Amino acid sequence: MTEGERRPDEGMLDRSEGFGERLLGVLLDRAHEMPPHLIGPLIAEEVARLGGRDVSILLQDYGQLVLVPLPGRRLVVGEPEPIDDSPAGTAFLHATTAEVPRADGVRMYLPLLDGSDQVGVMALTLDSVDDNDRRLLRRLAGLVADMLVTKHSYTDQFFRARRREPMSVAAEIQWSLLPPLAMSVPQVAVAGILEPAYDVAGDSFDYALNEDILHVAMVDAMGHGLDAATMATVAVGAYRHARRADIGLSEIYTFMDRAIAEQFGPDHFVTAQMMRLNITTGHLQWVNAGHPAPLLIRDHQVVRQLAGPTTLPVGFGGEEPRISRQMLQRGDRVLCFTDGLIEEHEAGEEQFGEEQLIHWVNRIEHTEGVRAVVRSLSHALKQQRGGRTTDDATLFLIEWRGGAAEHLALLE
Repeated sequence: MTEGERRPDEGMLDRSEGFGERLLGVLLDRAHEMPPHLIGPLIAEEVARLGGRDVSILLQDYGQLVLVPLPGRRLVVGEPEPIDDSPAGTAFLHATTAEVPRADGVRMYLPLLDGSDQVGVMALTLDSVDDNDRRLLRRLAGLVADMLVTKHSYTDQFFRARRREPMSVAAEIQWSLLPPLAMSVPQVAVAGILEPAYDVAGDSFDYALNEDILHVAMVDAMGHGLDAATMATVAVGAYRHARRADIGLSEIYTFMDRAIAEQFGPDHFVTAQMMRLNITTGHLQWVNAGHPAPLLIRDHQVVRQLAGPTTLPVGFGGEEPRISRQMLQRGDRVLCFTDGLIEEHEAGEEQFGEEQLIHWVNRIEHTEGVRAVVRSLSHALKQQRGGRTTDDATLFLIEWRGGAAEHLALLE
């Protein structure tokens, strides 16, 4: 008899606690009062109940190059695992469990997913693995990811583990402003990346999924350092305020324009791009305030720029912007980027340019998943620019899948 079936002699549901519920229930019962430094010992104890050992919690560094072990009692702390060439990196990038046979058993790498955002990877060793182990560990990893995200808000422990080099104050501000770097639901997926990770200042992005509408914004504040970070913070704050007031894209632009002008005066500006995508129909709308035109990707190839009317950057008091529109096909991707990605050049030489950007998009687009694509693309472009990033360079990728998600709210 499975849980939830009626006992004929009692005529009632069986609510007795099974092994799996006890295992996962301990985390749920204790999560609200668990100090961050005790997450490791509790996870190790939970894994031991399944016969597992040698637990590691691996978090992505800010440069998105390696997975860094989280220090903690009863956690194994080894060398960072490269994302590009390791079982842990495979589990992380593709959101799937990787199993590696070893002399002492099976080393498992489970993605830590919170709302489809890859937080990191949980690694552990079992003598052997069956489907029951896989099911329980997958669910355990989901709860662990939720705990890490929740506790991250009031501890520096996870931040210190992820930081691999000194970070500027401006970059600290920008990272605290960002939403999760990736989000995926059945109808749409998004992913973004910032360079230079430890010195970014004026670039930022924001998004929100409200019912059937995905809202997206990218901003690039003039200048460098704290001044740029401060302007970007005001621009994103104004965007969120206006978006939550449920006004149109033109009105959002006007509100952001006024906020920047009033706060910083007439000689300061922020280029911006605001979008709305109906994830049911694929209808995309956008306003471009001085940004490079996004690229439309279909069947893994750039088919054209999403060119349209532009208005003055935010802060310059531009006229009411015209809204551009595009109907997407299922599987279409839209790549947004800031000018730092294409304007990099050595003194007296040509800029990197959009032609090279399109070449590398077409070359890398077959990589599975939007997060893997933006990461691979950003790193490849930086390498092609000679490792230089004298200006912020940001990518944001949207994939429209269509379909529905109502089945997720139904119990089988």
